[in-house]
Amino acid sequence: MDRRNFLKAAGLGAAALALPSCGGKERKAEARKIEGEMEYRVCGEDQVGLLGYGCMRWQMIQDENGKDIIDQESVNELVDYALEHGVNYFDSSPVYLQGQSERATAIALLRHPRESYFIATKLSNFRDSSFESGVAMYKASLANYETDYIDYYLLHAVGSEEAFKSRFLENGLMDYMLEERKAGRIRKLGFSFHGSKEGFDYMMSQHETYHWDFVQIQMNYVDWKHANDKVGARRHDPNAEYMYEELTKRGIPVVIMEPLLGGSLADLPDAAEERLAQQDPSRSTASWAFRFLGQFPNVLTVLSGMTYMEHLEDNLKSFCGFVPLNEKENDILEQVAKILATYAKVPCTGCQYCMPCPYGINIPGIFSHYNKCLNEGIMPDPKEELEDSEDRRAFKKARREYLLSYDKAIPTIRQADHCIGCGQCVSKCPQGIKIPSQLQKIDRYVNNLKKSGTDL
Repeated sequence: MDRRNFLKAAGLGAAALALPSCGGKERKAEARKIEGEMEYRVCGEDQVGLLGYGCMRWQMIQDENGKDIIDQESVNELVDYALEHGVNYFDSSPVYLQGQSERATAIALLRHPRESYFIATKLSNFRDSSFESGVAMYKASLANYETDYIDYYLLHAVGSEEAFKSRFLENGLMDYMLEERKAGRIRKLGFSFHGSKEGFDYMMSQHETYHWDFVQIQMNYVDWKHANDKVGARRHDPNAEYMYEELTKRGIPVVIMEPLLGGSLADLPDAAEERLAQQDPSRSTASWAFRFLGQFPNVLTVLSGMTYMEHLEDNLKSFCGFVPLNEKENDILEQVAKILATYAKVPCTGCQYCMPCPYGINIPGIFSHYNKCLNEGIMPDPKEELEDSEDRRAFKKARREYLLSYDKAIPTIRQADHCIGCGQCVSKCPQGIKIPSQLQKIDRYVNNLKKSGTDL
């Protein structure tokens, strides 16, 4: 049975029926009931669920030797539930989760018919751009998934003309990938983009030559018009609106990454969250971001890294029986976006491309803790003049809570004060964050907070 007929037979809303042999923990149907059918989008002969699974954030546990490994039981359960509810696009990479993501995803998927899901993975040749290494990585992906074809294959994190030429063109890998597409072992060939407007325009100029089947971009309601306004990041990123329109003009389907901007759009400052809740208290904060993206017809799928079942359930509620935003709701999100774009948070998405740090610093963890405290208003100002005794007591309590939470979240040997400014992380960051300067800023804040305690 070919893919189109299989999907018709499956009724689309249940693109993969969970078989008893597939296992998984017993579910409480009443607690997890999802209303409506999955929204589908078309790419050639493919009908793709509008919610896609980003496989970069599977839950990690420690094995008997203390090594970090993916919790396979959790992955199996999540994949089963996702397939049951129409999610059929699974995006991974050979470098995700210490190289474990592809195989863990494959183990879960292989328990279902091959026709019931689309595999998306990447040529992540950052460290070794040789032809031999690239071909070996591609073949390893085929082996990991135990398949003879990959549905959606991406040139990973292309950001400039120079990067495209050195990583894919001059070494012969592009010619090889085109032959693999011609042979059907790569069904769709595209790229994920992190870079400047000039880099994006160059990749668009290559469409007539390479005929991109799809392109993956960072798109959310902040980056839609305010990509260059975010504090702490580079100032030459193209707005998502520009990239989406350029891709749409060329008829290239769009895959969305970072719909929640590293989770920050699911955990807004209290004032912004209350603004959304007043408009519709029945919906989660994250659902606003997903409904914003789903309203664009050229979006093929929206990737979300759903670590836990509650994430998956909530996102399914946004895309099953999908309801786009109305004009008033779009206006509200634009107001929120303007505030968030100039908010002092570090625009880190937790992708971990900067890791491992050669000096052992937990870069994403430090930024996550800082952003969380800023979001929750737990940022005592060590420079504030406190004459009132009650204010001094409040500051002392807040200071203690912040410092204790920092030590609890980040072990001392992995904190920001260990950064020597080597800059090895900067070129790896797809957000263009000036990581050493941001770490130094956080370290100065922590040090000033510690010193302020001597006067209390």
